[in-house]
Amino acid sequence: MSEALNSEEPGDELRDEYEFTPEQLRGAVRGKYAERFARSTNLVLLDPDVAEVFPDAEAVNQALRALASVIRARTQHNEAA
Repeated sequence: MSEALNSEEPGDELRDEYEFTPEQLRGAVRGKYAERFARSTNLVLLDPDVAEVFPDAEAVNQALRALASVIRARTQHNEAA
C-alpha cells in the first residue's frame, strides 16, 4: 500500500451520498439477522464427487459424527497405550 494512503486517517464523516434519516431507519432492528448469520458462517464446500454421496446436510453431519467418534476412540486408545 502506498504511503499516501496510510498517512490519511479516515474521518467520522459519512460521504454525502449516504443519507441515514430517521425516516429511513424507522423499523430497523439491530441484530435482526445475527442468529441466522451465526448459524450459516460455518460452511464447507464439498467437491462434486463427495457431494454425490450425501443427499443433504444431515447426511454429511451424520457421517462426520461417525468419523469423529472413530477418531476420538483411536486417540484415546493410543493415549492409553
